[in-house]
Amino acid sequence: MKDKRLEIRLSQDEYDTISSKAKQAGVTNSAFILKSCMGKQIFVVEGIDELNRQHRAIGNNLNQLTHLANAGQIRVVDLSPFLSEYEKQSRAIYELLERKRWR
Repeated sequence: MKDKRLEIRLSQDEYDTISSKAKQAGVTNSAFILKSCMGKQIFVVEGIDELNRQHRAIGNNLNQLTHLANAGQIRVVDLSPFLSEYEKQSRAIYELLERKRWR
């Protein structure tokens, strides 16, 4: 239960900065400040949605091929193109997150 209230004074620039960062993160000012103060990492990563979509699609294709192989419907599949693309996407997501990380 949140029954305590904390009031702080900010300059207009400080308020604008917090508001802008909270908006980028898709949270309220209060949630942004609380997460920041409690040591939570907040990520704002432009372009991650498309990379995640591609990553899931490749993973789904690999999963479908695995099911077909386990069911005996296919015997030999060259997975190297899928694995190569999956690895490439994984690396891109990791690098994007590392560049955008801040506390």
